[in-house]
Amino acid sequence: MTTLYHGSYMPVPKPLAKAGRKNLDFGQGFYLTSILEQAKSWAEVIASRRGRTIEPVVSKYQFDELLAKNENVRWKVFPCYDLEWLEFVIKCRSGFDPSEQYDIVEGGVANDNVIDTVEDYEKGIITAEQALGQL
Repeated sequence: MTTLYHGSYMPVPKPLAKAGRKNLDFGQGFYLTSILEQAKSWAEVIASRRGRTIEPVVSKYQFDELLAKNENVRWKVFPCYDLEWLEFVIKCRSGFDPSEQYDIVEGGVANDNVIDTVEDYEKGIITAEQALGQL
């Protein structure tokens, strides 16, 4: 069992598979992290966008990897920032919906530091090799 967190402006008792905006790093979906501080930070960002009176909320879940694997969950893992990850993120941000191929996509998302590199690559300002060197 793994503990996962979701940062938001409201509690989410159960994960919502097709929630959220489209064209994100891993497509439309319910984004989770195993890093509590990351979820808290994201909850603060989201709550602040909603207004001063909104409090950040972190929801906590238990995820059973063995059960998921036994249920033949289609799982894509990006263990590091590499060319495959970079191309996947670019495709998702351009409208590709990975949910037709995968139930779960796991990997690093483009935080503020990474986003500039991804966008520079997407615009053709830097090459894939330069982008990977910066990631």
